[in-house]
Amino acid sequence: MSVRQLFDLSGKVALVTGGSRGLGLQMAEALGEMGARLVITARKAEELAAARARLEKQGIEVFAVAGDLSQFDQIPGLVGQVLDHCGRIDILVNNAGATWAAPAEDYPFEAWMKVINLNLNGMFLLTREVGKRAFIPQMSGKIIVTASISGLRGNPPGLSTIAYNASKGADVNFVRALAAEWGKYNINVNAICPGFFHSKMASGLIDMIGDEIIAATPLLRLGGEEDLKGLVVLLASEAGRHISGQAIAVDGGSGAF
Repeated sequence: MSVRQLFDLSGKVALVTGGSRGLGLQMAEALGEMGARLVITARKAEELAAARARLEKQGIEVFAVAGDLSQFDQIPGLVGQVLDHCGRIDILVNNAGATWAAPAEDYPFEAWMKVINLNLNGMFLLTREVGKRAFIPQMSGKIIVTASISGLRGNPPGLSTIAYNASKGADVNFVRALAAEWGKYNINVNAICPGFFHSKMASGLIDMIGDEIIAATPLLRLGGEEDLKGLVVLLASEAGRHISGQAIAVDGGSGAF
């Protein structure tokens, strides 16, 4: 098989959560460009419609489904819609996420649960549903979780996002445990751990301390609109078939010291 064939995703169905903007849309674009049939899901129908229009202008086949993964009872129906429309799922990108900033000693419990329910519980329930109904029966699948460098280490002083850090750390070990358990079904499970990227979630922090973040990054830049594309295609394709249980940082080298 040629290298081009190893990266080719023609005929594959990729479900991307949080796929209407930011990192999710960036990864969806990459998978679609390599031939995947895309399913994108997010809470806001208007953002989904805009993302779908953008992707279809690039000649990418897209099915958009509005849904809130923190509403756990919606998850089986979401997976059912995808299977009814596409017939199968080959790639699951668990990208939907939330954060909340507050000092740990004053952190509201409702904020803690909002972050944990979306970043961890909803991600688990969707993965379980796709695994049971698609990946395990077909004896193949690629699972990619958007974790974070915040799941690999603590925060710099002044950044108080304990629920986000806890959830992303749990995501990293979720990937390791599931890779070990589902490897027998020919399912690869990996995490991408972005550093600071220009995104809606990170925009407030970047506005405040962006210069300090850049100065502390060996490559002296923030993540851009193409910096996750190569890695997500690698992990979703046959080129990455022997990679599983890994958490790969994409952070401009900031984790090197």
